[in-house]
Amino acid sequence: MVRFGPPPAASRIMNDFCIGIIDSGGPSLQGGRRFVLTDGGVATAAPLPDRLRHGSAVEAVMRRALTGVTVRHAQVFGERPVTSAAQVAAAVRWLALEERVPLICLSLGLPTDRPVLREACADAVAAGAVLVAAAPAQGAACYPAAYAGVIAATGDARCAFDEISALPHALGAWCSSPEHGDGGGMGGASIGCARLAAHAARMITKGVPDVRAALEAAAVYHGREHRGVTP
Repeated sequence: MVRFGPPPAASRIMNDFCIGIIDSGGPSLQGGRRFVLTDGGVATAAPLPDRLRHGSAVEAVMRRALTGVTVRHAQVFGERPVTSAAQVAAAVRWLALEERVPLICLSLGLPTDRPVLREACADAVAAGAVLVAAAPAQGAACYPAAYAGVIAATGDARCAFDEISALPHALGAWCSSPEHGDGGGMGGASIGCARLAAHAARMITKGVPDVRAALEAAAVYHGREHRGVTP
């Protein structure tokens, strides 16, 4: 079993590490940006308080695992959990290509493959950014998790906070399930994505060249969860 503990000088390393979160915003608004759909495309503005509290929950999970990390929020949700491929694509490009953030967490999924988002993710990965995106435990593919080069992440109730699972379509992680969660009212793929992104951040700070392969190698569980079956 592989468990991730804080590496030497972890606080110093994480104080120098920046994570991008594309979501509804969060408590760390400094340096963030809001992406708004207009008749002429996507406009940017100063971020607003997180009305949905979803991005705040994602940030809280990541900060629990990564003390001292810097967070840059790209706000694509407002008062409702609705966004567009164009907004998410603009956020990806800003974080990866302008801000040069090494890791981007997208605890969201869109039902349709759109070229604007596909191309933005491909450019971000080509630039060296690690993208971790939420994928449903079951059902149809969603985007950007289904794109090549993007690490698909979901929740797995088997996983304790420091554990990872390797599933047929994604990597699984702790997801604030009733078995292991500490409340907050949110769980599932979104929280699993945040936790897996934190695992990925540890890998990046250690200089691991292939983050996806390292995460898969660290998996404690393999294959889908089967309720009532002890591994």
